[in-house]
Amino acid sequence: MRRKMLWAMCLAASFTGALVLSFACAPPKPEPVKTGTIPDGEINPAVWGQVYPLEYDRWKMTKDPKPAGLSKYKRGYDTDKVIYDKLSQLPYLALLYHGWGFGIEYNEPRGHHYMVIDQLEIDPSRLGAGGVCLSCKSPYARVLEEKLGPEYFKMKYMDAHAQIPKEFQELGVACIECHDNRTMNLRLYHPAALKSFPFLGLDPAKLSRQELRSAVCGQCHVTYIIPRDQDMKSMDLFFPWQGSKPGDISIENIIRVIKKEPGYYQSDWGTGEWTQKVTGFKVAFIRHPEYEFYTKNSVHYQAGVACADCHMPYIRVGASKISDHDVTSPLKTNMRACQQCHTESAQWLKDRVIAHQDRTMALMLRSGYATAVAAKLFEKVHAARKEGKEIDQALYDQAKDLYLEALYRVIYLNAENSVGFHNPSEAGRILGDALAFAGRSEALLRQALAQAGVTVPAVIDLELEKYLNQRGIKPLHYQPAQLFADPYGLQERLNPAASLGLPAGPPPR
Repeated sequence: MRRKMLWAMCLAASFTGALVLSFACAPPKPEPVKTGTIPDGEINPAVWGQVYPLEYDRWKMTKDPKPAGLSKYKRGYDTDKVIYDKLSQLPYLALLYHGWGFGIEYNEPRGHHYMVIDQLEIDPSRLGAGGVCLSCKSPYARVLEEKLGPEYFKMKYMDAHAQIPKEFQELGVACIECHDNRTMNLRLYHPAALKSFPFLGLDPAKLSRQELRSAVCGQCHVTYIIPRDQDMKSMDLFFPWQGSKPGDISIENIIRVIKKEPGYYQSDWGTGEWTQKVTGFKVAFIRHPEYEFYTKNSVHYQAGVACADCHMPYIRVGASKISDHDVTSPLKTNMRACQQCHTESAQWLKDRVIAHQDRTMALMLRSGYATAVAAKLFEKVHAARKEGKEIDQALYDQAKDLYLEALYRVIYLNAENSVGFHNPSEAGRILGDALAFAGRSEALLRQALAQAGVTVPAVIDLELEKYLNQRGIKPLHYQPAQLFADPYGLQERLNPAASLGLPAGPPPR
């Protein structure tokens, strides 16, 4: 018995010694190695890249074209090197945007690297909007706004652009716009975002990490308003979120801000940015509202998924795990991001995306052409008035209000960059409402014209050639090969091809 106890004591002592030895010799817990520090206010991504070279190398890859043919509707900058013309893809936009820069040249964006380059290469006639257009394109926009004050908003585009240091005049989104240089924590950077998130009751400094993984994208992937004074000079920049709340920035509330309804946006500055030539109406504009659209009670948003989960998934680079800074669509990386959560095959997941996008595209065509028809009827009403015909003002006013409700919804979904996938049910709701508003506006206009003794044909000629060809200084022309066909083949029954007035194609060179 005593011998057994001695053996146990020896074993315990041996184990204790080994344990002490193992703790004394164990390597320290691995920690990320920082190879330097980043100065406060440093904009140059190459300086950040000296400290975080893996992320920097992936960020530089946003310059590279992506494999062609992987996305049905959002072709962007692919290896075919084609610049896709959205006015040729969706010709009704050329009519609706006539009188606005987007009606001259409106291309599928090429990605983060090309944010400023795309502006510099656009038709020169589009640069009239001014330097404020740099606000969500260049990291120097904040510097210019702080340096120049209100004059920044009023400056001509090229004058403002010339204020950027020469070596960075083509620089798009940079590290400083998303990260704190000392901690690398995510944080908001752009003045418009810092001003506008409080409209939702949110303190930009108190957002959670997961909230920031969408909110930093929402500094730029949002719609915004450039209010104008009586001389149509740009005065400011803000997101039309007054009266909204987190997870509920609706198209209805955005329109209420545009209309300056009580309790929403109240200012002497107007929200109308341009005059639609077909109708003569002064209207606002809605731009790339990805953040508003996605956070409006979508399935993925309610599941806690952030923009970065899908567009910047974690990847392995050697022994390191990093967030992929080559930001692109999951469709163009074989659905790798989706398979972090979904167990189905890449092809099955891609088919689901395309199914949602096909349904949205069909509704975009239905509502877009219906709104274009209403616009052409306003053109007829105005022509009738010039001829001395008396138009019922009550019918006209009601038709105009309904038309603008349709127009803003059509613009919203055409500007949003997922063809409905970020929030499929909301896409159906918005476009269904747009179709209803446009149809009711058309009916009232037909009634007003009939009462004035004007005969209106059953099928309205949209005369699209006059809006699609000879655009701008370049000039630009319709590209029939880029046209998006109705995925269900029904649009021809609603707007026969003969009524569209589409040109045959670009003229011979």
